[in-house]
Amino acid sequence: MSKVDELKTEIERLPQEEFTELIRWVSEKDRERWDEEIEADSEAGKLDFLMREALQEKAKGTLKEL
Repeated sequence: MSKVDELKTEIERLPQEEFTELIRWVSEKDRERWDEEIEADSEAGKLDFLMREALQEKAKGTLKEL
């Protein structure tokens, strides 16, 4: 049995309160990893195309304000 399968089995056995706590923790960790990935991509220039597209749209007058 893989570690993931073992974890799934243990999670299935958790009382609701502990399951809810785990879900909150996993969600926070997921957000942290996503933020780190976005930051790394930005620093590496992988998101520069978004800025270029926005500037082009603004120059054309088609950029929508949020």
